[in-house]
Amino acid sequence: MSEHITIAGAGLAGSLLSIYLARRGYAVTVFERRPDLREHELDAGRSINLALANRGLRALEAVGLADDVQRLLIPMQGRMLHEAGANPVLQPYGKDTHEVIYSISRPGLNALLLNVAEQHGVDIRFNQTLTELNPAEGLLSLKDRASGDSYTHTAHPLIATDGSSSLSRRTLGFMPGNSSAEEYLQHGYKELTIPAGPGSTFLIDKNALHVWPRSGYMLIALPNLDGSFTVTLFMPREGDVSFESLNTESNVADFFARIFPDAKALMPDLCTEFFENPTGRLVTVRCKPWHHNDKVLLLGDAAHAIVPFHGQGMNCAFEDCYIFDQILAKGTPESPDWRAVFALFEARRRNNANAIADLALDNYIVMRSSVRDPRFHLRKALSFELERRFPAKFIPRYSMVMFHHVPYAAALERGEIQERLLEQLIGAHENLDHVDYKYAEHLLDTELGEVPVGD
Repeated sequence: MSEHITIAGAGLAGSLLSIYLARRGYAVTVFERRPDLREHELDAGRSINLALANRGLRALEAVGLADDVQRLLIPMQGRMLHEAGANPVLQPYGKDTHEVIYSISRPGLNALLLNVAEQHGVDIRFNQTLTELNPAEGLLSLKDRASGDSYTHTAHPLIATDGSSSLSRRTLGFMPGNSSAEEYLQHGYKELTIPAGPGSTFLIDKNALHVWPRSGYMLIALPNLDGSFTVTLFMPREGDVSFESLNTESNVADFFARIFPDAKALMPDLCTEFFENPTGRLVTVRCKPWHHNDKVLLLGDAAHAIVPFHGQGMNCAFEDCYIFDQILAKGTPESPDWRAVFALFEARRRNNANAIADLALDNYIVMRSSVRDPRFHLRKALSFELERRFPAKFIPRYSMVMFHHVPYAAALERGEIQERLLEQLIGAHENLDHVDYKYAEHLLDTELGEVPVGD
């Protein structure tokens, strides 16, 4: 096939998309601003592990990567809650041991995708910065960071997967009638480390996502294959308890000793890492449209970056690739009408992207605060029981997002109704002994109907 496609960005989304396209016979060129991560380490403080769930796994399996990815995965059965002065308690994610999410190495996964892309003939050019985009002509201006040379490239078309700070999105956002918003959370994050123990042993449970919820802020830790944990502190950027107030080593050491004493005991390089690693910002991106005629399409974080609290940023981007490939397969792949393909892709994905953005913001409150509320656990227990009894009619909202392929927009809408029904069924009680399940089924029939199958 002579059709040529240009991709801006060789991160997770761009690399996977290039594999999908190359498998369909397209000639694919990818421009990436950073050096080849297979030869250079990631910048300090940039997430080295992520949560992979069903949506992302399906997208990887569809291009034959299930076995290759398996060696990078650490299953996490649930949240291990670390409350001050209490023993850690595991809060399972799903109704059984099969419903898990996975910690996966970002550089390991990205390197795998780059290798497979090159095996399929994808031309990946590193150290190439996109400096300007002319959407009307599909003309890219680029700069080679090694030589300093500037040049132009005509895309036929361009698919921009260049992340939350996408130049392509900002360029489209300035066009008449278009919009592009970057909504920054007043909280930031800093990455730290719990190193491996002797012999690369895990010093805390390796099959859990560890959470130290403290209402206004939280600490989390995800396992790595080498026995270490990537630890992330999420808290306000400014205020009495904030990154702004943690401005000396003694302040940091005292804060962790008081608030996260069990974590601090496992972090010998806490203060060094705290001041060496940057404080990251958390952004939600919403824009429209995602495309310009048949020349430019935004995909992944470039179109819809979200905060990380539902573990769906990568999964959503991978699902983008899967859906995009589905649309190509149903059309005329050898000579597609790119304008129609782009428009259909946006129609199928934009509402869902906005929905998972809202769900991710809400889950921050769940993780740092709601998990401490006995009422939250009572609702969760009833959710699992309703799912057990009526699996075609009720799936917990978290499970719809993480373990199924229910469209995000449907999960958001059903989740709001389900929350109301759970409260109605529990009432003022402190246990589930009184719940009338025949009445519960009646409510599910009248208020919800069957769970949609999904894409």
